[in-house]
Amino acid sequence: MRRTMIALFVGTSLTLAAPAVAGPAETASFHRLMDDYWAAYLKTSPLSASQAGVQSYDAQLDLVGTAQMDRQAAAAAGFLARLNTIPAAGLDPADQTNRAILKRQLEGAIEGNRFGQRQLLYSTLGSYHNMLAGMAEQLPFRARADYDNYLSRLALVPDRMRAYSDLSVAAARQGFVQPCVTMTGFETSITGVIAADPAKSRFYLPFAGARPSVIADADWGALQERARGLISSHINPSYQSFDDAYVRDIKGKCRASVGASALPNGTAYYAYQVRQQTTTDLTPEAIHQLGLREVARIRAEMVEVATKAGYPTREAMIAEIRSNPKYFARTPTELMAAAALQAKTIDGKMPTLFTRLPRLPYGVREIPAETAAGNTTAYYQPGSPDAGIAGTYYVNTSKLDQRPLWELPALTVHEAVPGHHMQIALQQELEMPTWRKYTVFFTAFVEGWGLYSERLGIEMGIYDTPEKNMGRLSYEMWRACRLVVDTGLHAKGWSKGQAVAFMKDNSALTDANIDAEVNRYISNPGQALAYKLGELKIRELRARAEQQLGPKFDLRRFHDAVLGQGAVPLDALEAQIGAWIAAEKARA
Repeated sequence: MRRTMIALFVGTSLTLAAPAVAGPAETASFHRLMDDYWAAYLKTSPLSASQAGVQSYDAQLDLVGTAQMDRQAAAAAGFLARLNTIPAAGLDPADQTNRAILKRQLEGAIEGNRFGQRQLLYSTLGSYHNMLAGMAEQLPFRARADYDNYLSRLALVPDRMRAYSDLSVAAARQGFVQPCVTMTGFETSITGVIAADPAKSRFYLPFAGARPSVIADADWGALQERARGLISSHINPSYQSFDDAYVRDIKGKCRASVGASALPNGTAYYAYQVRQQTTTDLTPEAIHQLGLREVARIRAEMVEVATKAGYPTREAMIAEIRSNPKYFARTPTELMAAAALQAKTIDGKMPTLFTRLPRLPYGVREIPAETAAGNTTAYYQPGSPDAGIAGTYYVNTSKLDQRPLWELPALTVHEAVPGHHMQIALQQELEMPTWRKYTVFFTAFVEGWGLYSERLGIEMGIYDTPEKNMGRLSYEMWRACRLVVDTGLHAKGWSKGQAVAFMKDNSALTDANIDAEVNRYISNPGQALAYKLGELKIRELRARAEQQLGPKFDLRRFHDAVLGQGAVPLDALEAQIGAWIAAEKARA
């Protein structure tokens, strides 16, 4: 799973137009529009601007509230009106693609702003207050000005926390709240940020290490003192105030229902989310039935693995590997060491699958303690070559008896390489408009590639024991179950108990992971559908290329072609690979 400070998803279809003779007037108008769009985006998204290496807004924080959301939607409507005056036929093929993606971006932003669900900036999956607490991890600190600007941002945190609190309380009065079953222990994600010793706060991270050479001794001490003072007197009280408001005005209003359809205009919202996340027009029922077919297929493969490993049944093998202590790390350090070793092992196999690798490295970190207990097994945080920030593979070290080591191969290829880090870091290096590098993340493509990468572990030879292979199949089963469970919860009236039971019956995930995952599907409708649909499309396109190209098929070149245009909708990917197959046929 990918995490970003700002995540934009888009949801109508995209068609790649036939090549046309570019008109200079249309091209100039479109390039001005793209420049204006990117400039407006940076101005309203200061954190994203810093992450993209743009320093104009380094002392600012994004505004929070429905008024700001409405302003952004109005701006999107203005850009869309301008875009509609520029005919696609007057642009070259590259700009036709840029135009179609920008149109999709703008239309998705306008439509999404019409739903009251836009106000829900908190969940057990991730919340605005946790993003603020971790913002230093995604910012560059190389010059004195970087530290001064960060302190300016710290001074703005209480205002943003008040706005966030007011937004959440107002939403609760309107009935827009998270389900009760997903919110157990949520307060810890707030109070866990409050550090009695400000030097141990996550907000203090830039000042916790050795003095940077660009700052004098006396100045460094003064900066540290300012940071501790802001944390103690401003930030900690603002988090306590939000916790008080949550307990007083939000917690008791949580809803008994779990489906998105139970919220105002919920059925339309879920349909919107399905389109957004999958970049398809598939109905929830069609997705549900596809999921059931995939579950049956993968279950048969799991039976075969268990039988070959000497177990009487699939269930017997799963029970053994879920519970035997030898399959689990005893300490967080042991788990992190295993994850790091797995990551470096995979790094050494990457040239066998690609001709082009990203320059940006990635690191491995523990998921922050205040969110770990209710969080997923791992996630990826993109870096930025422009800002000089590495990508990060975050690993959950809570509940160690629920984090089996046999999951690490599949987990690591998905979150690090050749999964999210590979795809996103390469996208940031491609020759394309900067706004596409940093704002376009079609979930079906990004997460579909992540799941497809798990299958590449077979070709890398990393599933070298029956347990690891069962782990791979369990992860694929997990994503197939999502097709059934997400649509079950949000379109067919399933309870959380039904969803948990289905996941437990079919996957090898441990109880804690299943609970966290089902909470995630409840809190973020539709997002989980993208993984399997994207992976199936990439596998379909690979099979087509292998069949049509025969001995001319080169797996490394195929992967380069899939990743070579950045994240695109699935219909655009199909057209892209179709053109690549034709070009490969013509190669000598």
